[in-house]
Amino acid sequence: MTSFENLEDAGRVLAGRVLDELDVTGPNIVLAAIPNGVPVAIPVARALGGRAIALPITRTNDGPIIGDPPEVRGLVVLVIDDGVETGSVARAAALALRDAGPSRLILAVPVCSREAMAHLSHLYDQIIAVDMPLGRRSLAWHYTTFDTIDDETAERLLDSQ
Repeated sequence: MTSFENLEDAGRVLAGRVLDELDVTGPNIVLAAIPNGVPVAIPVARALGGRAIALPITRTNDGPIIGDPPEVRGLVVLVIDDGVETGSVARAAALALRDAGPSRLILAVPVCSREAMAHLSHLYDQIIAVDMPLGRRSLAWHYTTFDTIDDETAERLLDSQ
């Protein structure tokens, strides 16, 4: 069982895993971060020589809705979040981004249960995770300090990368 100090620590550990498992770096990669995954995405972006962007998300009673996806046609897209608990955000992101025409769509997260991986594997070309518990549990359980960040904080972090 892996435990992360905080979101940034999870990003550093995930960056190492992504470098081990991914065969592409540089300008042909887009790191599309869910807002709370921005602190995770920034170390991954640095390791890949890329840049993270925010993936606009609205939470509704009917589930998460992804806003206008970035221009990713022909590019490798990594969707990055703080982890996958229910899989609803990762599912919405995959459906929105797949329509935008990436060459590959990859989910990269610090935590993804094997149950969620099974449900998401048909939506992503690859799923990269550091910790893959058998069952689903709260993401906070995997972090010593688990903070949620708002959209403004996410944008401020992205602007400073």
